[in-house]
Amino acid sequence: MLVWQLLLGAAFVAAWQAGVSAKLMDKFFFSRPSDIALRVWQMFAAGTVWGHLGTTLLEAALSFVIGVSTGVLFGFVLARNKFLAALLDPYIRVTNALPRVVLAPIFLLWFGLGIWSKVALGVTVVFFIVFFNTFQGVREVDPVIVNNARMLGANERQLIRHVLIPSALTWIFSSLHISIGFAIIAVVVGEYLGASKGIGYMISQAEGVFDTTGVFAGMTILAAVVLCVGAGVDRLERYLLRWKAHNTNTGSAEVS
Repeated sequence: MLVWQLLLGAAFVAAWQAGVSAKLMDKFFFSRPSDIALRVWQMFAAGTVWGHLGTTLLEAALSFVIGVSTGVLFGFVLARNKFLAALLDPYIRVTNALPRVVLAPIFLLWFGLGIWSKVALGVTVVFFIVFFNTFQGVREVDPVIVNNARMLGANERQLIRHVLIPSALTWIFSSLHISIGFAIIAVVVGEYLGASKGIGYMISQAEGVFDTTGVFAGMTILAAVVLCVGAGVDRLERYLLRWKAHNTNTGSAEVS
């Protein structure tokens, strides 16, 4: 499958290159893959991208860790407490419905142009993705298994450790794959709207001078980062879920 994926990507890039070279696509708007690759190489060779990339990765990592931790925690707590879930349900739905782009300027006012305004924006995206999947994953646990564990004397802590967490891991990892990309998107949007450093800032600067190649170079770097981090999550998932078949279908769900 990897070979086919690489062939598909190579065919897309070749068609793009040919289209621009043949002037079927305007170079001003689309640039050329060869020019983009050269620009990426120059950025890394000159060292101009490292500080920006480090800032974006730090913001995305903090957003991811905080969002995942709080999402899993609240997901477990509300899934195990029906009264609390019913009480907070409308507030969770309303908060999740708030457009994140509207929140970005507010976070800039609250936290300034530093990393924390971007982290706050990233957390608001990651939290709800992880929360809803964790919540549904815990609620989907077979009640017969839960009752049997209680009959064997398992307390709440043992129940969470040995029954609920293993059963909900598939749902949680499903949300992690999605939230990685969204965490990076959120912090880049925050950098784009107002920052002094980061890949989003670089893209904004390139766009300001109509440097299409620079814009695509920044997007290429972000895509490479997402693929690398996603591969790491895949390996972690295979390790933690090595006891479970990998053909389980999962999806997102909301509190109900």
